[in-house]
Formats: sequence, structure tokens, C-alpha cells
Amino acid sequence: MKTILVTCAIIQFDDKVLAVQRSKNMKLPLKWEFAGGKIEIDETEIECVKREVFEELNIKIEIKKKLTPVTHEYPDFKIKLIPFIAKYLSGELKLKEHCSFLLANKDELITLDWAEADLPILKEYLSL
Repeated sequence: MKTILVTCAIIQFDDKVLAVQRSKNMKLPLKWEFAGGKIEIDETEIECVKREVFEELNIKIEIKKKLTPVTHEYPDFKIKLIPFIAKYLSGELKLKEHCSFLLANKDELITLDWAEADLPILKEYLSL
């Protein structure tokens, strides 16, 4: 099974973190995740995460730190999720693919129904 390379951003808005909920039409419907997407040919990981966040959410971010990548095999696809901690810079948040979002503190984050690949990333982030 081919591994899909995907980036994601843990976007900090002061003391809150952005979580987005997948729409009913997406794979893993209604699961929560950190925003991001597939790396395109000739694109760096950082270029990808910035582009995807802007395309999906209409906001600009500044990358602060890379966390540990996670490889996860779902029943019909496999991803390598490459996470970054980022800071919100500018833009009005508008959902283009997701059905909902939440600006949550760390205690609220752990109560959400996360996509499985995002769970080790959340755990690492919460341990920092």
C-alpha cells in the first residue's frame, strides 16, 4: 500500500488551539483533526502546510516547530502525517472543506473524537 505524505498544523491562537472537523463527505467523516493536506510534487513540507491551511481555512500561519511524524494505516489507505506547531498570523477563518472548527484549550482537545493518525500528535503536543 502506497503511503500518502500529509502535513498538518497545530495552530495556536494565543492560549487556544484550532481543531477542525471533517465533513460528512470526506474520508473519516466527522472526525476531528489538525488542518493540513497532501504534499505536492516539488513542494517542501513547510510550503505544503502553509498552502493547505490557507486553501482550507483562509488564514496565514508561522511555523514554530516540527513534531514527530506519524505513519498510520487505515483500512483503505496509509498516511505519513508530518505535524508542525504553528502560530496564527492573519486572515479571517473560513471553512472550505470542513464542517466545523473549535478553538480549544488543552483540556477540551482531549475530549474530541480524533482521526486515529492525529492521536499520537495530540499526545506529543499535550506533553510539551
